[in-house]
Amino acid sequence: MTLGLAAGLFFSTTFILNRAMSLEGGHWYWSASLRYLCMVGLLGAGLSLVKGGTFFRRVLAEFCRHWAFWVVSGSIGFGGFYALICFAADHSPGWVVATTWQLTIIASLFVLMLFGRKFPRRIWAYSAIVFAGVLLVNLSRVGTENIVTLLLGSSPVLLAAFLYPLGNQLVWEAKHGRRGLPRVDVDLLDNAFAKVFLLSLGSLPFWVLLYPFTSASTPAASQVVSVALVALFSGVIATSLFLGARNSANDASQLAAVDATQSSEVLFALCGEILFLQASLPSPMQLFGILIAGAGLVAFVRLEDG
Repeated sequence: MTLGLAAGLFFSTTFILNRAMSLEGGHWYWSASLRYLCMVGLLGAGLSLVKGGTFFRRVLAEFCRHWAFWVVSGSIGFGGFYALICFAADHSPGWVVATTWQLTIIASLFVLMLFGRKFPRRIWAYSAIVFAGVLLVNLSRVGTENIVTLLLGSSPVLLAAFLYPLGNQLVWEAKHGRRGLPRVDVDLLDNAFAKVFLLSLGSLPFWVLLYPFTSASTPAASQVVSVALVALFSGVIATSLFLGARNSANDASQLAAVDATQSSEVLFALCGEILFLQASLPSPMQLFGILIAGAGLVAFVRLEDG
């Protein structure tokens, strides 16, 4: 849980910087795609320097051996997920996107059920609490924004909430020898940075195929710098911490509890936008929604500790 909360802190930079780039006119496609290009470079260099050339060649060999699996899981869990998150940042404040993103806690349960996992009934009650909080935050915007903008800011995040745990769970299932999935290098995947590198590398074809469907012009230098920071803080540090936390989980309930730590991103993103982007304070209804979603997180933590 501690690793998961630390990941939440670094993940929050995604919502803050994506919103900042959107307000400056940067196209969402570059905010998304350049992040993973940077991550491939950063992680590749880091693995080579820290673990050595032999280990890095082993990582590349794993990708080449099961390239179709890594392209599929990377395109779902990293590509599709993050394209939608960046698109949503054009239509909603970062902290609202972060709050809506907490629906991934509920989405994770459905993804885990898809793979045959079961949970105590209490988990569904805690999920309902989180959902109620997210719903309050979004409903509070009705009347102040037009319905199209509201939907463009929330619907992509809802879909992303399912794609992210699905891509990550495919890797977890492959590591644990699920029938129908490739026999991946289990020892290699114990290294969270190697896992993130493989998923990032697997997402690159997705970005190439997506480009013709966008109207993205050449990115500004400031956007490239901001994306590089997102890649480092959120893409490398936060994702590795989060996957490391999931890797240490021993059962479905602990996996769900780790996923629940992402709720902390809301508070971090809200504080960051107020401090750095001069965002307005949330309304009382929005604050109440955040508190309710936070209560759901606390319930998940208490369930795991029990």
